Amino acid sequence: MGGFIAVQYLQDPEPIQIADSTKAALQSQGVENFDQLLPTDIFSWESLMTLRGFIFIVIGGFMVGFGTRYAGGCTSGHAIMGLSNLQWPSLVATIMFMVGGIIMTWFILPFLIAL
Repeated sequence: MGGFIAVQYLQDPEPIQIADSTKAALQSQGVENFDQLLPTDIFSWESLMTLRGFIFIVIGGFMVGFGTRYAGGCTSGHAIMGLSNLQWPSLVATIMFMVGGIIMTWFILPFLIAL
């Protein structure tokens, strides 16, 4: 119900603003559609049947679920609640989330987009 209300009444009619440098980098790797929050070249039902779409949507979903279970919580839980309670495991988990995000963005994502 909340998702329906958000899409129907709270969604901003203005197009998503993406930095020109980001658009250029993604266009050089084959991503052309920037009309929505997620590029439909990668995240759509049609792209699910491609190797790239399968890796992003299915394998990525399993990895998020596995990582959340393995780390004992999600990024928000560790970074907000765990760090505010000065919990050592949450500090380690949050640092590893950041390291994983940097590795994904700079090394793995360009390879996957090029598939």
